[in-house]
Amino acid sequence: MNCDKKPSEERRWMQYYPEMMLRMIQKPDCTVWEYLERHCPGMDVAAIHYYGEDITWKTVFEESEKCAKSLKAMGFGEGDQIPVFFRLVPNFIYLLLAAEKIGASLLCRDNTLLENVEAVSKADAKAIFAHDFLSKKEMKAYCENAGVKKIILLDPMYYGDPKTLPDYIKASLDEYYPRVTAAGDCIMNWDKFLSLGEYYVGKVEVEKDLSRPLFRAYTSGSTGPSKQVIHCANSILGTICQMNFYGGADDFRPTWMVTCLPPALVAVVVSMVLLPLSSNKLLIMNPFVDPEDVDLEMMRYRPNGWPMIPMFIEMIMRNGRVPDDYDMSHLLAAGAGCEAVNNNQLDRVQSFLEKHNCKARFTVGYGSSEGGSNLTFQMAPKAIHNGNVGVPMPLNDMGVFKPGTQEELGYNEMGEICTSGPGNMLGYDRRSATAKTLQTHADGKIWLHTGDIGYVDEDGVFYVLNRGAAHRFGGGELAVLPMENRLADAKIKGIKDEFFVLIEDEDHDGYFVPYLYVVLEDGYSVEDITEAVQFCLEPYMFPVEILAIDERPFFHFKTNRIELSKELKKKSSIAE
Repeated sequence: MNCDKKPSEERRWMQYYPEMMLRMIQKPDCTVWEYLERHCPGMDVAAIHYYGEDITWKTVFEESEKCAKSLKAMGFGEGDQIPVFFRLVPNFIYLLLAAEKIGASLLCRDNTLLENVEAVSKADAKAIFAHDFLSKKEMKAYCENAGVKKIILLDPMYYGDPKTLPDYIKASLDEYYPRVTAAGDCIMNWDKFLSLGEYYVGKVEVEKDLSRPLFRAYTSGSTGPSKQVIHCANSILGTICQMNFYGGADDFRPTWMVTCLPPALVAVVVSMVLLPLSSNKLLIMNPFVDPEDVDLEMMRYRPNGWPMIPMFIEMIMRNGRVPDDYDMSHLLAAGAGCEAVNNNQLDRVQSFLEKHNCKARFTVGYGSSEGGSNLTFQMAPKAIHNGNVGVPMPLNDMGVFKPGTQEELGYNEMGEICTSGPGNMLGYDRRSATAKTLQTHADGKIWLHTGDIGYVDEDGVFYVLNRGAAHRFGGGELAVLPMENRLADAKIKGIKDEFFVLIEDEDHDGYFVPYLYVVLEDGYSVEDITEAVQFCLEPYMFPVEILAIDERPFFHFKTNRIELSKELKKKSSIAE
């Protein structure tokens, strides 16, 4: 073993990949449409299940062809951006494949109305796609402030059988509809849109370009300013081709359910939708279940695969509606991405799964929108604690670099996690931001600088500890996950859940201060746990204040640190 080599050169993580698996993983040289055709199990086989209706592969390709013609008839063409504000419905897949065929890209955003309008305006798009619960106010904003001339509205039950909907999904869907919905000459329904292409006789398909922008999605803004991430067929398939085995089975065709996560997220489109579609799984689209009711849908569908982000498993445990004797062995894989998970959360989840006969070990992965969603797998036989996110996917190079530089660090040295691989984005919509994040290193490879802080151990296993560096005035780095894990491992009596929120130190520019939020057992107060908390932490980690809350809050499917930070800053300003 050459001790002079850096982790990204030695790639010790490859020891965990079976040779047979590696022979099967090859980066495809084709479009997303061609890739799905190659992996289609049969035109009469159901590709998607949507609220009581099975949609065959034949329908997927035929409807995508119709969409391509209609987009051309509307005036969309090569290089154009097509704003789509759908939930995860079958029609989204049709538009994505159609956009690829005509050389355009889908533009998705799921932020505030002001931000969504801004995205459409920057795209210079004269038409957008949305659901028929678009409000009159929203329509007016798009038309008057973004120059939109046509809005194609889709009934969320265009597919599906309304009679099969449980009452709680009917109620959730009804809540989307405002008092006054969009109407007027600019409005067109889905059938009218499809009819536009019936007599289109011009050229539809453009010359193949696998590096042409295909999918544009804005980050959620939960960890900083929202940015537009751009992916192409190459980067999308560069991730999918490494994951096709995930959640598979040899003796039956697995089901794969996606609950209420929008296609405005890169991970949803790549790892949660195109992945099961291209690996012979039945994709169950379930976009209108309220997050509070995902436990009911799990028990109704009993899926083999289910992207179970921390928020979802938290809701399942919190609701208490899963019977003690409910058998969760239907899950072939159980894991969570989306955000870091501390040891307390991991232990509670694993205990819950084991209690319900789930045979899969609960794991956490690591990825980013910029990296095409997944960057690692839990292949290493090590405890899934202390920020362990597993090992890089086989076609990826990963390393830890001195923050702000291209100097790679050695094993067990803390720094910025960077990756070079086929799933990396084309870039952002701003060149300056792209140049900062995608950097060509001395090895000639383009590396994605994630901004995440962590290290790689001597076996090639990566640990992610914090989103960016945060120092406290007087000394000490406030790495949130290790701080939470100190408390989790101490198993302080009275604490059910805990997490830190960092805000800027108003007295010292460039520095941060920590606040600790705790969910307490009945009968306990902050005073009861304060001494034990301080005993676990280094002095520089001591929270400015410990605040008790009823339950962990979520925003955009992550712990709502953004809103809590705003409240803390406001509170601090009032105190001064």
